[in-house]
Amino acid sequence: MKVAEFNYELPKELIAQTPIKNRDESRLMILDKTNQTIEHKTFKDIIEYLKPGDCLVRNNTKVIPARLYGIKEETGANVEFLLLKRIEGDIWEVMVRPGKKLMPGTKVIFGENVNEKQTDKARILLKAEILEKLESGNRKVRFEYDGIFNEILNEIGLMPLPPYIHEKLKEKDRYQTVYAKYDGSAAAPTAGLHFTNDLFQKIQEKGVGIANVTLHVGIRNF
Repeated sequence: MKVAEFNYELPKELIAQTPIKNRDESRLMILDKTNQTIEHKTFKDIIEYLKPGDCLVRNNTKVIPARLYGIKEETGANVEFLLLKRIEGDIWEVMVRPGKKLMPGTKVIFGENVNEKQTDKARILLKAEILEKLESGNRKVRFEYDGIFNEILNEIGLMPLPPYIHEKLKEKDRYQTVYAKYDGSAAAPTAGLHFTNDLFQKIQEKGVGIANVTLHVGIRNF
């Protein structure tokens, strides 16, 4: 079997670039395997297919604003980091661009105005040193900062949207599920993005149980 066998054409104009106003009004396709039929409904209709006594399991992982733009400390060249996994403490596995120029020993700075080369206005919030090039091509990186790491990410980091989304996300929370709780994902568990708190309340009132798991989603899902 070849990976190419899974290729299919998806017209770009059919890929939504901005989230719908009401999450649960997204489209829902119902495939009936018994009757071999397909129906098109809205997501909130999913409650019709849940029965009392069922258990709905949801992933309460939370996406971190894992995309960072900075510059090399020595040359001022633009750099992009995508945080993939915390290895220990302030050491992370990171996907980097441009990869060929970010070898062990390279130091990178992040903050306000650093990419505009306005050194007099720049406010450095985060420093990083490349420690090792991994077999995958990613880097092992150590961060230095003052304060709380997640708060710094929230200030300067961007949500790592899939490559087929080109519009800038105006509200970070729209790339989180309403039940997101534990930081750690580089991508959202996308099926859960369509649920609302009101829909969950109706599901529970119907007698459906809700269970939570925490499974952090890696960038390899893209």
